[in-house]
Order: sequence, then structure tokens, then C-alpha cells
Amino acid sequence: MTQTEDDFGDELADFVRRVGELRTARARPVGEHSVVLDAALFELQHVAEQLWPRYERMASGSGGASREERQERLLLKALFQRMPLPVVLVDRETVVRRLNFAATGLTGIRAGYATGRPLAALLTPGDRAAFRSQAAAVARGEGDRGLMVRLQQRPEEALLATLTALRPPGEPQPAVLVVFQAGSARGSAAAPPPPKTPDLAESTGHAELMDLMDAMASALLQLPSGARESILTRAARVLCGRFAEWVVADLVDGGLRRVVCLGPKGPAAAPLLHAMAGQEPASCPVVLEAARAGNGVLQVQPEDIDGFGHDPTGTPVLARAEVSSLMCVPLGAPGPVTGVVTLFRTGSARPFSMAEGQAVDVMSRHIDLAMRRPHPDKSSSSVPPATVDAEESCASASPPSSAAPPPPSA
Repeated sequence: MTQTEDDFGDELADFVRRVGELRTARARPVGEHSVVLDAALFELQHVAEQLWPRYERMASGSGGASREERQERLLLKALFQRMPLPVVLVDRETVVRRLNFAATGLTGIRAGYATGRPLAALLTPGDRAAFRSQAAAVARGEGDRGLMVRLQQRPEEALLATLTALRPPGEPQPAVLVVFQAGSARGSAAAPPPPKTPDLAESTGHAELMDLMDAMASALLQLPSGARESILTRAARVLCGRFAEWVVADLVDGGLRRVVCLGPKGPAAAPLLHAMAGQEPASCPVVLEAARAGNGVLQVQPEDIDGFGHDPTGTPVLARAEVSSLMCVPLGAPGPVTGVVTLFRTGSARPFSMAEGQAVDVMSRHIDLAMRRPHPDKSSSSVPPATVDAEESCASASPPSSAAPPPPSA
């Protein structure tokens, strides 16, 4: 390793140390937050103008890289991954190219799933256009930017996104480095909001969720143990109609296998209902991600229109069903996943809220526990399942019985 590389490693280590100091600086009085923001922008500018060009020169001269040089590159990658702040590298369209461990923890999305998908899709709908605009401006060389955004998974928490331009080695177009920080550096001196008063709509919604959870618990307790498909089907029928227009349930059983597909009644929805029932679950990215990594998804106005695969004509299912809000929940996470339940709300229906997402998460654990109960003796296996009232509000379609479960994904 040359002296230049040694100096570069020292400077990079100093940069990581200063980033750690900036994190602790968030505890300063609100009037000093602008100073912290200026310091963060200065550090990012130092990376863009000094460290990154040096890294490019080192990488360009490493055609026959020595063992020491390869170790240096591995060290740089490790430093990027271990940075204490969430960092994401995107292109001018906000498509993710790389994100570090802190960013995966913040977003709840694995790096392998996020790569190639727009980072803006993880934000609340009202923040997407502004984020795209700022990223494009930074990529055009118009200087660093900062704006407040909120993630769909955590809409109650405002994040400061700082954007700066980088030019990766050997690429003609610049990329954009995005750093997220909790809290606000702008408008932080504003008066705190007034105390929240009881809201009738919120109380009514809470009562409806409690009724739904009670109906789910009652349905699960009436089923015999060991009947995994019956349990999953019964749970889907409880949710359909009273909570979501469409409910799809897939079983993880050596692979992904569709158990039931429920949707609106009537001839208009019947073709799509049967198409979704015969769909290969592994062709639905959100379902595959939930089954493989246990990552649930709650999306409002989903931008990844291919997230639930396509019908036999090649039309995205989310577009054909006019899905306005999507929730995909793994059963059993963070342990081994036993199944995946996907819920759609369509058209002008109100989107799923975080409170509803939390309620479904609780019900998913109950469903998983019911599915894991040991199989009963033969003498008790003939207990007939009870009728569920929610069945009256949904049409159902069964997957083809001849479809063999796909092999488990690596």
C-alpha cells in the first residue's frame, strides 16, 4: 500500500469520526440545528470534491490490482456499509444503486430488493415529486440540496435528506448520494403543536379494528389444529370485504403456493379474480420478498406497478385492479415464514393507515400461531369448520389443483 493510499485511509477514517460527532450534535438547542446542517453539507462536499476523486484515481490505476489494493477496496466498501448514518446511492431518477446497513434498517427493505427500484417509492406520496426534483437538480450539477421527507413505513417521523453529487469511476453520468438524518434543521423553532383532542373518527376506527381482531380470534379458535390451509383461508375471509377489497393468501410449503384469492363480487371482477388465483406467487416481487426475508410492505399509491406481477395478458395486476393501497404481511416473521397475506384497497377507498398496519401485524402473529399448532389425533380431525359471516361479502377463486409448488428460492 502506497503512502497516498495510507493518507486516503486516514482521511476516510477521520470523515467517519466526524460523522459520528454530527450525530451527537443533534442534541444541541434547536437554534443551533442550522449550524449542524451546514457542517453536514461541508462534510458531504469534502467527500464529493476530495475523497471521491482520489478514490476514482486509485480505482482507475488498479487494472492489475495487487493484493493490498484489493484489500483497500474491500475496506472502502466496509466503511460505506458501516457508516452510522443511513446512506443511499441513487441515479438522477432516484433508482437505488447501493445502500448501507443503516439505510436498510431505516427503510426496512433489503439491499437486494431495493437495488434497481426508485427510492422515491419508499416515501409518502406528497414527498415523492419534490424528492425527484431535488435529486435531478443535484445530478445536473446545481449544488447540494436538503429537504424534509417521510417514509411510508414511518410517516410520523420527519427525516432530513441531504443530497450531493458523486461521479462513480468509469461512468459518464453523476450519481446522487443521499444521507438521512432524524429530526428537522429547518423550521425547528416553530411552536409545538397544540395538545391533541379526542377525535370521533379516530375512536370509531379504533373500535372497528378491535371488532376485526375479535372476529379473527374467534374464527381461528373455532378451527381444528393442523389444518393450515383452512386456517389461512378462514383468516382471508375475515379480512375480505370488511377490511380490504382484495385478499390473497399464499402458503410457504417447500415453496410458495397460492391457497385462496378473494375479491369483489360480480362479473366485472371475475376474470381478474381467476387470473390472480392461477398466478405463480413467486412472480410477485412483494410476496417473494415477504416470504424470503420476512419483510412486510405497506404502500400508498404504489409506484412499482409490477410489484404484484402480471395477468396472462401481461398487464400489471396492480394497474388492472386499480390498487390505491397495498399491504403485504409475512406470517411468522422474524422467524421462519409460514405464509404471506396480501391486501388491496382500490379506487377511492381510503389508504391503509399505520394503525391498521399494526393491527394486521398482530393478527398475522395469531394466524401463524394457529397454523403452527400440532396436528390433532385422527379422532378429532373431522371437526367441521364454522361458518364465517365475512364470506358473504367476497367472491373467491381457487388456484388450479394441478399447479405444483415452485422450488424454494435461494
